[in-house]
Amino acid sequence: MPAPSALTTPVSGWGRTAPTTAHVFRPRTYEEAAEAVRDCGGRGAIARGLGRAYGDAAQNAGGSVLDMTGLDRIHEIDAINGLVVCDAGVSLHRLMQVLLPLGWFVPVSPGTRYVTVGGAIGTDIHGKNHHLSGSFTRHVRAIELLTADGGTRLVTPEDEPELFWATAGGMGLTGIVLAATIQLLPVETSLMSVDTERAADLDDLMARLTAGDHRYRYSVAWIDLLARGAKTGRALLTRGDHAPLDALPPRARRAPLDFRPGRLPGAPSFVPEGLLSRGSVGLFNALWYHKAPRERHGELQKISTFFHPLDGVPDWNRIYGRSGFVQYQFVVPNGQESALRRIVERISRRGIPSFLAVLKRFGEADPGWLSFPMAGWTLALDIPATMPGLATFLDVLDDEVAAADGRVYLAKDSRLRPDLLPGMYPRLDAFRRLRAELDPRGVFTSDLARRLAL
Repeated sequence: MPAPSALTTPVSGWGRTAPTTAHVFRPRTYEEAAEAVRDCGGRGAIARGLGRAYGDAAQNAGGSVLDMTGLDRIHEIDAINGLVVCDAGVSLHRLMQVLLPLGWFVPVSPGTRYVTVGGAIGTDIHGKNHHLSGSFTRHVRAIELLTADGGTRLVTPEDEPELFWATAGGMGLTGIVLAATIQLLPVETSLMSVDTERAADLDDLMARLTAGDHRYRYSVAWIDLLARGAKTGRALLTRGDHAPLDALPPRARRAPLDFRPGRLPGAPSFVPEGLLSRGSVGLFNALWYHKAPRERHGELQKISTFFHPLDGVPDWNRIYGRSGFVQYQFVVPNGQESALRRIVERISRRGIPSFLAVLKRFGEADPGWLSFPMAGWTLALDIPATMPGLATFLDVLDDEVAAADGRVYLAKDSRLRPDLLPGMYPRLDAFRRLRAELDPRGVFTSDLARRLAL
């Protein structure tokens, strides 16, 4: 039976494509979370943060979903050594609000700061600095984990490495993160020093990334996937680092660690289907590419502008209409650049109307058993769910990725074929064995877990 105060309601991912109904419970103490796990019934339980997983990772049809945002306490800050101990429901946004004035920044940030610490660990999020810093859980020193029997255990990479690294990227299936200790990054200001340049095509972009990424802490490229012919893969490359105090103009030095991200009006609750067509997105992409400077160095930008431009538009996922969208992200290893070219060319020929498409280089693979990154190239794109033949087309891309020894990102997935998973994630069998040992009754489960037999 669900916990007494649970609310039975539809739950979906950020892509809004496949909602399912669950009993949603919002614990405010660790004891309430443990009670919800013990009483979750035969359909099990899964933790959920701020709902920014794009697919069905934080859904549990007919079962329990624990909304962890009620556990949002920051317990301890070591401002000398840059350590924070906080609940799993604390968002990266709140950490930035609290820690930036003290001269510390989160070690890894994805494209939104509206993710929780628990979600960051469960999906082992990566950011624009993966080539230098790896994924989020590399910077986690300890995890307080709620286990399937309702007990808790402190898990560290030194004392319980198997459980720690199975939890990193384990999609919430090894237990529920209650709290974590995180190592932070020291910064002098809340501004970024950013270099921008245009790349004429995909080969030019890859050459620039390969030659110059080592000089920057952060690197990302927006790529025009509707450009064709000689322009296929043209892109805007932005790279940078946290601006030092002496790079700020005198006025900005008065409050160098000020953090005030702006917000625009939210997306309307109703958007007509088909608004993001090949024509409209193609026009936007062309304008976006040509309005950017061919080359610009040392531009000062807010952290929110550089890392999280879409966070300024509340509920931006509504612009795809009621049918929602699929975000498809894959990685192929170094040496498989030809596979990346083929995939980009396929997308370009198909005319997929994606204006949110980014290409990055990953550094070495992370220790997490189901962590997504590997040394190579990762491309992420948003696709309207109403695009004709989308499922078949993505199946073809999956086969290309698998043949290149790459993988698809589980935190964004909503439709991968389960037969491809073992080849993409070589430690899958070990993950399944550990999960069966820790949780023989299958208490922790989700729509994703059932679909892919995780």
